[in-house]
Amino acid sequence: MLFQEPVLILGRKYFNQVDIRVRTRGGGPTAKIYAMRQAIAKSLVAYYQKYEDEGQKIAMKDALMSFDRQLLVADPRRTEPKKFGGHGARARKTKSYR
Repeated sequence: MLFQEPVLILGRKYFNQVDIRVRTRGGGPTAKIYAMRQAIAKSLVAYYQKYEDEGQKIAMKDALMSFDRQLLVADPRRTEPKKFGGHGARARKTKSYR
């Protein structure tokens, strides 16, 4: 399963101390799975930064980044809103001279 990748990459020893529940809103099933795996990875790194050793956090972050950068860095692309004068965000009505 895709959302279990942080557990498979880091190992179960990092997950013994934490209880994780993830809720997602919006998007499709694939987007929700990617959001879940990113939330698990980011929350675990934040937990180890705050409550545990900084060296473990750096090691975890390096392991996650070497596997997949999307586990810790969000994709900023969003849909562009539609504007007036056309069918979409950038499309315009064709100008006719006759």
